[in-house]
Amino acid sequence: MYHRFNEEKYPSTNIQMEIFKKQIDIIKNNNYEFYNPKKFDLEFDKPKLKKKILISIDDAFSSFYENAWPYLKENKIPFILFVSTEPVGKYGYMTWDQIKEIEKENFVFIGNHSHSHDYLIDYNFEKFKKDIDQSIKIFEEKIGYNPLFFSYPFGEYSLEQKNYISNKFTYAFGQHSGVIDSNKDKFELPRFPINEKYGDLKRFEFLVKLLPLQYKKIEPENKLIRRMDNPPEVIVEFFSEQQNLKRINCFSNEGDKWNESEIKLENKKLMIKFRDKFLSRRGRVNCSLNDDNGWRWFGIQFVVEKN
Repeated sequence: MYHRFNEEKYPSTNIQMEIFKKQIDIIKNNNYEFYNPKKFDLEFDKPKLKKKILISIDDAFSSFYENAWPYLKENKIPFILFVSTEPVGKYGYMTWDQIKEIEKENFVFIGNHSHSHDYLIDYNFEKFKKDIDQSIKIFEEKIGYNPLFFSYPFGEYSLEQKNYISNKFTYAFGQHSGVIDSNKDKFELPRFPINEKYGDLKRFEFLVKLLPLQYKKIEPENKLIRRMDNPPEVIVEFFSEQQNLKRINCFSNEGDKWNESEIKLENKKLMIKFRDKFLSRRGRVNCSLNDDNGWRWFGIQFVVEKN
């Protein structure tokens, strides 16, 4: 997941084009193909026999159009561009003419990123629905359809919001880290955010080589943590045939400090016990397993209810 290109003022969402090109070279040098999103409907529920890399870009900033788009077009690299409808045409953002220009290419897919790109988790449900419905209406007016793909602004959503999105879209992406496999929830698909801080080439090569750490389900299903439920009781249920689960390690940021989590594995269920409450807006948990075939990974992102 990318945002800005060659915008040094925003290191938390920016990547330099020279680094981006080197990252693309890493993908090619490892003989990984780029995944064309048009295959989602055809292949999602089938076993993944070969790793492929999906590029996504959030927010439709002008810097993407000016810097990354010519390179991606020249190399015909597939990607999803997630667009919030309210800022389109404003300073620093692409226009509808530019969006329609790139949408014509058969390797480009447009995704819905809400109307306002606000902290929608703070909206009451009616206001949330109004925002999503407004974005759908604008997409239908501007490009003739509502996209199949949605990405949650800031990767934040409640179970109620996720259920609404599942009735309006076919797939939805968050901002929790992980590798997509056929067992992942179609409306909680993971992505690795890439930026100046978390986009160095050594880390990037590690990420593209990661394998999915599959699971049957995660509790709680609601990723919005109420004050009374902080910290949450997290249980990850795995499949009966999975091997090497005793090798799992988890790290989390409760108490605003990243540390190893206390875990307990019983009968293919992993219980994660947190040391403290999640203090920042987003609580994160990352679990990895050094398997016989390589490192496996999944992440969870919670949103902490405002006081």
